[in-house]
Order: sequence, then structure tokens, then C-alpha cells
Amino acid sequence: MQELVSPINLFEYEQLAKSHLSQMAFDYYSSGAWDEITLKDNRAAFTRIKLRPKMLVDVSEINLTTKVLGEPLQLPLLIAPMAFQCLAHPDGEIATASAAVSAGVGMVLSTLSTKSLEEVATVDNGLQWFQLYIHKDRGLTRALVERAYTAGYKAICLTVDAPVLGKRERDQRNEFTLPPGLHPANLTKISGLDIPHEKGESGLLTYFAQQINPALTWKDLEWLQSLSPLPLVLKGILRGDDAVRAVEYGAQGIVVSNHGGRQLDGAIASIDALPEIIAAVDGRAEVLLDGGIRRGIDILKALAIGAKAVLIGRPVLWGLAVSGQAGVSHLISLLKDELTTAMALSGCANLQDIDSTLVIHN
Repeated sequence: MQELVSPINLFEYEQLAKSHLSQMAFDYYSSGAWDEITLKDNRAAFTRIKLRPKMLVDVSEINLTTKVLGEPLQLPLLIAPMAFQCLAHPDGEIATASAAVSAGVGMVLSTLSTKSLEEVATVDNGLQWFQLYIHKDRGLTRALVERAYTAGYKAICLTVDAPVLGKRERDQRNEFTLPPGLHPANLTKISGLDIPHEKGESGLLTYFAQQINPALTWKDLEWLQSLSPLPLVLKGILRGDDAVRAVEYGAQGIVVSNHGGRQLDGAIASIDALPEIIAAVDGRAEVLLDGGIRRGIDILKALAIGAKAVLIGRPVLWGLAVSGQAGVSHLISLLKDELTTAMALSGCANLQDIDSTLVIHN
């Protein structure tokens, strides 16, 4: 059914998505851990950062282009890894990847995608990373990395903040399960690794308890990097000392992230952690920010603090639920237009003009 009102911002997409998703699916996508304090603070933290715009600057032409790990982007934006996108739309990750290619932004594909990494790779010729969980079964981990390399992914993005799954009480209350016919496409060829469909406990929780390796340490990064020549990006860093260690162990990129507030409730907001990590890394790796981005002005603030680019997650799912690839494309265009306006009003004609003098923290 065609929407009567076209969304004009990401918040309106979220409201519209509620009518396109089951309660279980909407809660799975939108929920955070425990009391959802960190989930809320990811947004609130941006309101504590104020802008100090520059005046009388020629902003008749605004250039948003950049490079991340050497790959060109039309704007400093990547789509964050999110599981089970076919819950939102039958085309799932294929639609998301197609929208990313059209817009010239990056995409990080989840290990738990509902379209296989090979399928998704066929629609992308830009910046595409594969998000990885290291499994107890090293052979499975090796196979996933080798498949990603063969398929043409440009980096391995290792999630480091999920040795166990955070407690998401909305999922527990809803007895979250995948509908019949949906499964983690990257794992279906592996015997015994399908996420269970039984009610009473989150199938995702069962999967993590059985398969994800909680004994992972920094030393395991050496083994991971031996599996392919792909650069390593670590997602889930919130401390400066961990950022330094990441660089020492060979990471070329760091994603400052608290997993969208879905893991440790009470963890610091991603944007609040960013200044310390930028200082600690000191240019030795590219730093990106994930968490709470809902406006172009949020992107501007993250870049001013030092992020190379940002990742967006949940809003993509809302666009996908409302109108598939077209919804994701429109949503990205809204962010692009907002960032363009914010840069012009701040006296920044290109991304290189954005620096720390532009922001103050309350």
C-alpha cells in the first residue's frame, strides 16, 4: 500500500515502519539491552555537542566525497552490519546493498545476513566489508573469511563487543524467533549451525551461546589476519587504551561503537567515547563512529571530533520496511541533503574544512 505522506526525516521513517513490521520484528530491530539507557544516550549525547559555525565562507559548492581505507565514497557514510534484514523486506540485504551502490556509500554485511555474502557481493562494486564473529569452530571462521575474500569484500570488520549476547528484554518478552523460511544464509551450508526456531528463548541467544567464542583475546587477531590479505577493522571499541592495542595488533580501522546500545547497558555513548579514541590513535588508523546518527548534523559533529566517516543502522531497516530499496535510497538522500545544508551553514565547503574548532561539549 502506498504511503500517503512521504517521510521528510529519519524519525518519520521509524514511525511509518511500525505499520510495516510485526511487533516482534520491530522490537528486535529497535530494542536495547536491559533498561535501554545506552540506547537512549546514543541520541542524547549528540544534543550535548554544540556547533560554532564559521561565517563569510564561500559555500556555493559543497563537496562530500572522501575515501575510507583507500576506497572512494560519495559521502562519509556506511551502512552498519545488521542481522536478518529480510524481516523488514523480502529483498533484505540485496535491496540495502543496491541502495548503497546507487548512493556511493559503503556497506558492512552481517555474518547473520538473510542473503548470502556471495549474493550480496554481486550487486556491489564499491566499498563493502564483511562483519565477522569469530566462532568456536575455527574452520567455520576460516571459511567465512575465505568466502568474503573470494567474493570481493574490501575488509573484515570484526565485532569485538559481543563475547556473549546482551540481554534484550523486549526479545525475551516476545519470545523472538525467525519466521519459517528465514535463516542465516551464510551458515545454512554448515550442518547444525542454523539458528533454532523454537519459542521460549531467543534463537539468536542460543546461537551465540553455542557458537561464538567468548575466550577471544587480542592474540587471536594475528591468526585472523593470517587467513586473508584483507585489512582488519575492529568494531566495538570504546576506550583509548583498547584503540592503541588495536593499532598495535594491526587494525587499519576502528569503529567506535556500543553495538547500538544492544550489549552492555550503561556503556558510554559512542560519540562521547570518540574524542579519547581519536587522541589515542593519533592518525595511525582510520576511526569511524557508529551509534545514534539520525541527522546530517550528527554526521557533521562526528567528523568535527575526528571521525573519518559514520555508520547508520536502524534507520536503514525503517527505510527497508517502508519501501525496500527505494526507502533506503531516499533515507540516504535525506541524510546527504541535511549534511550538505549543515556544512554550508557551518562555513565548510568540503570535509577537510571540518575540524575540532567547530564543536564544543556541554
